[in-house]
Amino acid sequence: VLRSLGIPTRVITNFNSAHDRNINLSIDKYIDISGKTLHLTEDSVWNFHVWNESWFIRRDLGSFYDGWQVLDATPQERSKGGIYQCGPASTRAIKEGDVNLDYDSSFVFAAVNADYVTWIHYSNKRKERIYSDARKIGKFISTKAVGTNSRVDVTVNYKYPEVKEISFKISYSQYKNSLMGDRKILVTAV
Repeated sequence: VLRSLGIPTRVITNFNSAHDRNINLSIDKYIDISGKTLHLTEDSVWNFHVWNESWFIRRDLGSFYDGWQVLDATPQERSKGGIYQCGPASTRAIKEGDVNLDYDSSFVFAAVNADYVTWIHYSNKRKERIYSDARKIGKFISTKAVGTNSRVDVTVNYKYPEVKEISFKISYSQYKNSLMGDRKILVTAV
């Protein structure tokens, strides 16, 4: 419909898409001490989720947020006004982490940036985090290339590149005077 009105619009697919029901930016999985999954949360990770983007000028938010806006025709949650809708959420706001803006920017931010956390649930009052993955959610955010069937990766429009961890060994005696209070060494890659 938006294209027929002359508004640039494209379909977006987000792989490993988070559905963060309680908007805490964490997809929590609970297990008991034997490893059995406990159903204590409504959070989930979908293999993929699809929404649309349309190009708008955002007079309501300011020109910083002009550009591609997320519109989801299949919203799973009620928005601020109590109706089922999602968007228009600025992709710039999502990338910058401006989750307090109207139009579901926090929900879309979580869909592409939530942490995936596994907890052992010992009792009603005690739980322990045993696993956390800050990179699992929001992979290969894609659209179709114009004029071909090729995929265009637009992940950079939604989030900054993930930090790559590098494992290496160093001599303790060589760096012991450089240790911080927490006994960690700050390393900068060039």
